[in-house]
Amino acid sequence: MESWDLFDENRKALNRAIKRGEEKKQGEYHIVVSIWTVNSKGEILVTLRDPHKEVYPNTWENTGGSVLVGETSRQGAVRELYEETGISALEDELILLGTFKEESAFVDIYLLKRDIGLEELTMQEGETVDAKWITIDTLWEWVEDHTLALPIGERLNDVWNEFKKHLDGV
Repeated sequence: MESWDLFDENRKALNRAIKRGEEKKQGEYHIVVSIWTVNSKGEILVTLRDPHKEVYPNTWENTGGSVLVGETSRQGAVRELYEETGISALEDELILLGTFKEESAFVDIYLLKRDIGLEELTMQEGETVDAKWITIDTLWEWVEDHTLALPIGERLNDVWNEFKKHLDGV
């Protein structure tokens, strides 16, 4: 069972952890990472959530998840990327697009520039069942019609200007 370090509203460590599924007290947060992978054509990698997932089954998303006890945000992002897609990355390859405080988590959003074939990806059982490269136009269509999981689209809106700066340089 996953455990997460807890932080206060200023992201100061509380030196306590919580298991996934346990309720946090008001003012307690954990860290979530969200990774957008973009290829040299400016296409964006999305993965399809397993149909048995409790939340947002059968919707598309970017790579992401919670940072585990003892991990830094970047370490968690590298681990999640590898677990969900099989993509190996170094921490310094991740470009931080922004950090946001949500109701019970700090969300760090990263971008990774990587050319990789879909046939090279490995889906994580119980998490992801498919992957595809899509255009920016398709991405925004999916945000609008909720083909992309709702929180993913909301977070993308929050970092869009920074995200676009890096796409323009691809």
